[in-house]
Amino acid sequence: MTDGAKPYRVYKGGRARGKVPTTPRPERQPKGENERPKPPGRPRWRRRIGLTVLLLGLLLIVWLVLGYLSFHSGVKEANARLPKTARSSLAPQDGMLISKPSLILLLGADGDKLADARRSDSILLVRTDPSRHRMGYLSIPRDLRVDIPGYGANKINAAFQLGGPALTLKTVRALTGLKPNHVVLLDFEDFKAVIDALGGIEIDVPKPILSNKFECPYATNARCDKWPGWRFGRGKQKMDGRRALVYSRIRENRLDPADNDLTRGDRQQAVVEAMTSKLASPATFVRLPFIGGDLAKPLTTDLSAGQLLQLGWVKFRANGSRALHCRLGGEPSSVGGQSVLIATEENTAVLSMFTGRSAPQPPPPGTTFGAGCTVGGSGSRRSASR
Repeated sequence: MTDGAKPYRVYKGGRARGKVPTTPRPERQPKGENERPKPPGRPRWRRRIGLTVLLLGLLLIVWLVLGYLSFHSGVKEANARLPKTARSSLAPQDGMLISKPSLILLLGADGDKLADARRSDSILLVRTDPSRHRMGYLSIPRDLRVDIPGYGANKINAAFQLGGPALTLKTVRALTGLKPNHVVLLDFEDFKAVIDALGGIEIDVPKPILSNKFECPYATNARCDKWPGWRFGRGKQKMDGRRALVYSRIRENRLDPADNDLTRGDRQQAVVEAMTSKLASPATFVRLPFIGGDLAKPLTTDLSAGQLLQLGWVKFRANGSRALHCRLGGEPSSVGGQSVLIATEENTAVLSMFTGRSAPQPPPPGTTFGAGCTVGGSGSRRSASR
């Protein structure tokens, strides 16, 4: 120190009263001023997203259960309608439909109940090939003259009238050598309501049609007399149940005299394919709890609800541009006053194409009732029919 002051106090005479001075204590700060701020809490958006996903998952499960129960109830009734004789005539299914090929016989008929003794209006074989994502369709003309086991020669559609689906299965097996694994009987009157429940279907009409007069849409005879018939323009168009049913029933196109029962079979294939595509669509899945029971109303089948769902998945996965569309044919003739088709050797070749043993070939050009196969949608059938 420059002034000689000492940094300590000197006491004289020993002790001095009073406290030794100390460094003053720091003043206490108000609570919370010196505390470190807590880090902000984790964002809650992750938790909210997790809860939302969980709720959506639960809703999806409930939706699936409700849809399946509704569909299962209708299919159970469809299974009960199939005679046991038909079920015993089927070949066993090798594995699941979702992974193994299957052959399904589809029979269509008009009327109030398929149990009635009458002739089948449509005969269609459907072959699935899940490993190749492909489906094949084979139309069998109802006027094709065949040997019905136990009854002799007759039109093939008479087999249904004589012995129901069981005899039809045996007849188809004798004709083609193919053993269907499943059978589906479709009542055309009821399938109209199914198409309406699906919200309609889209059909690609290959050429303009003016049909013969049937099922006049008007109430009076005078109006029906002036009505020319059903008209369908060329190209893609949406059809409700009634119009789709009319389209599949047309037997005569007054704009093209070459139209016949075989081209009618092509139209029925198009309707069936469009309907199955709509059944396998996501939009139908969303509405399944509300329409599941109605979808099975026109059916009589051995397929369970689970198998039908598998079939829908196979159809959904199938490549439509590679779908195989085949038909049997024949030479027109008259037997006993009936117009029939007499099978030709072309049918044997078509069966080889349908089963994948040979390459598909279209019907011979210039033939009206020729047999053959085309690949793809209605566009392929359009080019083949010219």
